[in-house]
Amino acid sequence: MPAPPPRPLRVLEAVRPPDGTTRYIDQVVAYAGEDVCFSYISVGEILRGRYDVVHFHWPEMLVRHRRPTVEFAKSALLQLWLVVLRWRGIAVVRTLHNLEPHEEQRAYVRRALKRLDDATQLSVAINSTTPMPTGGVLIPHGHYRSRFAEYAKCRSEKGRLLYAGILRPYKGVEELLDAFAALPDRELTLRVVGKPTAALREQVLDAVQRDPERVSAQLEFVPDADLVREITSAELICLPYREMHNSGMALVALSLDRPVLVPDTEATRALAEEVGPGWVHTFTGELTADHIARVLATLRAQPTSTAPRLGGRDWEIVGRSYVNAFRTARLRALN
Repeated sequence: MPAPPPRPLRVLEAVRPPDGTTRYIDQVVAYAGEDVCFSYISVGEILRGRYDVVHFHWPEMLVRHRRPTVEFAKSALLQLWLVVLRWRGIAVVRTLHNLEPHEEQRAYVRRALKRLDDATQLSVAINSTTPMPTGGVLIPHGHYRSRFAEYAKCRSEKGRLLYAGILRPYKGVEELLDAFAALPDRELTLRVVGKPTAALREQVLDAVQRDPERVSAQLEFVPDADLVREITSAELICLPYREMHNSGMALVALSLDRPVLVPDTEATRALAEEVGPGWVHTFTGELTADHIARVLATLRAQPTSTAPRLGGRDWEIVGRSYVNAFRTARLRALN
C-alpha cells in the first residue's frame, strides 16, 4: 500500500489577512503552491499553534502602540511567544524588508526585536545589497507585470509627476511638495495618492490649497485599477524617501513601464543597473526643484526604447523559493 502524501507545510504569516490592497505577502501566498497551507496572525491562531513556520516581515508593527504600557506588554508577549516556538520546534523565518525600523524604538522594543533576530532560523533578503545573515537566502522582490495585466493603462501625460504609496515622514513627501512648489513651469502638475498620517494630510491639503491648478491629491488607499491608472498617467514617479533600501512602489512603477526618481543608495544603483538605462533616476541629498527638472529634461531628450528588464523577478520563482526557504528553516528548527 503506497504511503500517504506528506501533509502541506503550515506557515503562519505574521501580518494581517488580505484586505483588498496589493501587498508583497499576498503574491508570495498566491504563488507558493498547494504544498503550503497559510494562515494569518491573530490571538486565536497563535494560541492554537497549528503551524510549522512563523514568517515575520515588519515585526516592529506587531508591538508598536501609542501607549508605552501596551507596547511594553506586547513586547514581552512577543518574547514569550518566541520561547514557546523554540520549545515546540517551530521555525522562524524573517524577510528583511528594511535595514532598520523606520521609526525610533523604545528600549524594550529593541530588546524584543533582538530576541527575534536571535530566534530566526532563516533570513530572506529581497535585494542583493542587504547584509546577509549566516545561512540566509536571497529571494528578489517580484515584479507586478502579471498582477496588473488585466487593468486598463493610460497614456503618459507630459509634465505629470506622481507620488503614490503610504505617506509616512521618512518618505520625504514634504520635500517633494517644497521642490515642486519651486518649479516655475506652470505646465507641470503633481499628484499625491495614498493614505497619510494626520500631520502629512494637513501638509498635502495645504499644498493643494496654495496651488490648486497644479497640485491634487487622493489621500486614501486606492484600488489596484485606480493605482494603475494613476501611475500610467504620469511622466515620472517621484519617490523621494529619506532612506530607501527596498521599495515595492518603485517595482510597481517599473512593472508598468514608468520611470522613477529615487534617492541615490547602493540598492537603487543596483536596481538601475539591473533594469537598464533610462528607468531609475537618482538624486543625492535633499530633493530639489533642480533634481526634478534635470530628470524631466533627460527623459525627454533620451526617451527609453525598451521596457525595464525584470527577469528573475517572476512571482512563480519567488513563491517556489519561499517554499524551499520554509522547508529549510523547518529542518533547522527540528535539529
